[in-house]
Amino acid sequence: MAFTPLHDRVLVERVESDEKTAGGLIIPDSAKEKPAEGIVVAVGAGAKDEDGDRIAMDVKAGDKILFGKWSGTEVTVDGKELLIMKESDIMGIIA
Repeated sequence: MAFTPLHDRVLVERVESDEKTAGGLIIPDSAKEKPAEGIVVAVGAGAKDEDGDRIAMDVKAGDKILFGKWSGTEVTVDGKELLIMKESDIMGIIA
């Protein structure tokens, strides 16, 4: 990976949604919404507090996360479509 996020930013790869509904209907590409789930690819070192000490990140590479629908900025790294967002945009870690 040729990209390392800075401070409290996180690099995320979206997890693709299912092609079918629970009832078996196939969802066409034009009707699909972008998924709000992803896998953390890389994390920054963390923001600094007023004293200059690092604030530890709550997520790590490999975590499956849930984030807001409009969170992050789309970037292309090594030919992959990824998102870069602040850690505060992440709603939680999926177990």
